[in-house]
Amino acid sequence: MADIETPPLMPQRTLGNKANAATSVDPARQPWVEKYRPKTIDDVASQDHTVAVLRKTLGSTNLPHMLFYGPPGTGKTSTILALARQLFGPDLFRARVLELNASDERGISVVREKIKTFARETPRHMKGPSSDGKAYPQPPYKLIILDEADSMTQDAQSALRRIMETYSKITRFCLVCNYVTRIIEPLASRCSKFRFKSLDPSSTRARIQMIAEAENVQMDEEVVPLILELSGGDMRKAITFMQTGQRLHSAQTPPTPITADSIHEIAGVVPGRIVDDLLRAVGIDVGSGLVDNLKGKDGFKMVSETVTMINRQGYSAGQVLQQLHDALIPLDGIPSLPKSLASMAMAEADYALCAGADEELQLLEVALRVQAALQRAM
Repeated sequence: MADIETPPLMPQRTLGNKANAATSVDPARQPWVEKYRPKTIDDVASQDHTVAVLRKTLGSTNLPHMLFYGPPGTGKTSTILALARQLFGPDLFRARVLELNASDERGISVVREKIKTFARETPRHMKGPSSDGKAYPQPPYKLIILDEADSMTQDAQSALRRIMETYSKITRFCLVCNYVTRIIEPLASRCSKFRFKSLDPSSTRARIQMIAEAENVQMDEEVVPLILELSGGDMRKAITFMQTGQRLHSAQTPPTPITADSIHEIAGVVPGRIVDDLLRAVGIDVGSGLVDNLKGKDGFKMVSETVTMINRQGYSAGQVLQQLHDALIPLDGIPSLPKSLASMAMAEADYALCAGADEELQLLEVALRVQAALQRAM
């Protein structure tokens, strides 16, 4: 029998080059959230107290265990990654920093295997300047970043307590979460807490305009204020809205500026004119914010036609109820009792929608109950 020729093995170096090529991202296709992520802690916006404390920590290299908490998109992960890069530099970053997303890896097995294995390893010291020619503090410890730590199970958080104490000389932890109340108290007490607040509109506007100039984004005048309103202090959401709008309008021939209607569609919210039509149907003068007298008018027909129009356009009833609530409650010309009855009707409809009720019927019932409460108050 003839010998079968075995093909030569591919060199490991070639495999490594291919892997690196596969993981590299073309800057033109990179998400702007990652492309414009702060490179240093000084680039972090609207978190002056946290940045000031971390800047002193960076100078002394005496880093405690930390707990970052606050609303999404306020720079928690970006801040700790920027701090880690300033501490270790590009050469030691991969060897000294372990970043885990606890929403994916949240069980006790991850704490016992990945985290404990990395925490117990003694860090190697690197002498001399970094490959980029800069000098970095390179403190004698490693850093473990647990993103979405509020998703970790109770057992995993309990197991993490002992690891944080045992290996504190060579490993520091940073827990990042949205809800600090979901972190068990024994774990939170071992960390220095840093609260991240929602970004103020001026900081978000400046960042959005900077990215728009760098990426040559053309927008209508009302787009930036609308993005600031819909993002609600979430920088990640604001940048994503703008990039998605840019991709949508740059694909047209010829390219067109981003419009407010496109941002509404991207954000999944109902345009303000639709909510205003529903307010008029239930008997509210949108201009004055007062209750309109519907005597002599077919109130049911007005509400039914408006709700049918909203349903045919495919808008989510839950989103409509949320925006109706936000538009109705602040009105000063409406008494408290009708507002209370309207809120109760919306709450019951929201519960019914979660249970699978018909969206058009629930929205119709809410609108009719709000209309009856307003007319009764006149």
